[in-house]
Amino acid sequence: MTTPSHSAHGLSASLGTWQLWGIAVGLVISGEYFGWSFGWATAGTLGFLVTTIMVAIMYGTFIFSFTELTASIPHAGGPFAYSYHAFGATGGYLAGMATLIEFIFAPPAIALAIGAYLNVQFPALDPKIAATGAYVVFMGLNIIGVTIAATFELFVTILAIFELLVFMGVVAPGFSLANFTAGGWSGADEFSLASLTGIFAAIPFAIWFFLAIEGVAMAAEEVRDPKRSIPIAYTGGILTLVVLAIGVMVFAGGVGDWTKLANINDPLPQAMKTIVGESSGWLHMLVWLGLFGLVASFHGIILGYSRQIYAQARAGYLPGWLGKIHPRFKTPHRAIIAGGLIGIAAIFSDEVLSFGGQSLTANIVTMSVFGALLMYALSMAALFKLRRSEPRLARPYKVPFYPVFPAIALAGALVCLGTVAWFNPTLAGLFVLILAIGYGYFRITHAQRAALPFAELAAEAE
Repeated sequence: MTTPSHSAHGLSASLGTWQLWGIAVGLVISGEYFGWSFGWATAGTLGFLVTTIMVAIMYGTFIFSFTELTASIPHAGGPFAYSYHAFGATGGYLAGMATLIEFIFAPPAIALAIGAYLNVQFPALDPKIAATGAYVVFMGLNIIGVTIAATFELFVTILAIFELLVFMGVVAPGFSLANFTAGGWSGADEFSLASLTGIFAAIPFAIWFFLAIEGVAMAAEEVRDPKRSIPIAYTGGILTLVVLAIGVMVFAGGVGDWTKLANINDPLPQAMKTIVGESSGWLHMLVWLGLFGLVASFHGIILGYSRQIYAQARAGYLPGWLGKIHPRFKTPHRAIIAGGLIGIAAIFSDEVLSFGGQSLTANIVTMSVFGALLMYALSMAALFKLRRSEPRLARPYKVPFYPVFPAIALAGALVCLGTVAWFNPTLAGLFVLILAIGYGYFRITHAQRAALPFAELAAEAE
């Protein structure tokens, strides 16, 4: 048996390729269970299918490009580290804060969906209380150890994939293309200018199908052989997710009146209910096993946000006490708890985040998407910059079709960011406000970083 090694900063380097693939898919797979159906409310089934294909192309090219960065600079800061290398301290701040917003706001949306699924089985259970309980349980599991956490992640991810395949198989006999296409263009049967508007307005919910797969980068310091495992995990992960996303969406939309599935947190149980009825064992199985998909993403993103907080605190971008690791478990326990407290606060923020005609969950999803898109754009810009400024940087994996793939990903991220801001001006203002407040802290603590230079990033690149 191989004894797990430890990185220079004390994190346990014990993860293998399969565990990393489990993290890659598990981080995202909740997007197949909920969140995406909000896109039907604006784009319709056909319009949202177009949106999803566009976003899938952006993610495909992005992941191939992002893999080059992750394999070259296997650092727990992920995008924060890449932008620091390319653009210095300010670039590191922007990418790091954007990633934090993405990974801090995604878990409360997933936790609310966990609560909604449990409420199907236990109507008396308050979904928000269940969501809070989920935070407590999985923060604890992440604190205990990364190997245990990653093994659990692989287990629940495989179960979640199995359940999605079962869902498609059970509803397939009731599938009707006529049901899927009825009113498929933003409620109309024919394409129009309104359909085009709906396609772009639905971008955040198509992104939710794939959001957070890049979180694998934040476990890079804990991988035994990152230069081999990361490219395999990323490539296998994105292919798995594209197939599942298209399959689930098409089958769910073809089983009945798809408009009843828009704007709800549990579209798959409700779609299956149309076929098998409310008392079927299949339905109860979907609810219980469906929780594995939500848990996989929830658990994986807690791992992701904690490593991002840890890396930034270690570099002086956040209070230093957040950068401590547990002396026994070798995990960033303070970062795990801090991110969890923010997420629990978001769960109970109806009066703050419920506006613009959208639900609390939809607005939390959109806020997470803002962070993701800014980080994607900065990461692709960093890739171009590093190709020029650090030509001798060891690149065990190089993006195919350079510069076409990163250019497509960069353009796609910028177009999506502008579009999401256009359709969500209030949330865009809140996003900018958070960045501005963080930048104020960044400027005030300049002396702190000067006294503790981030030399470790330079060392990682050698």
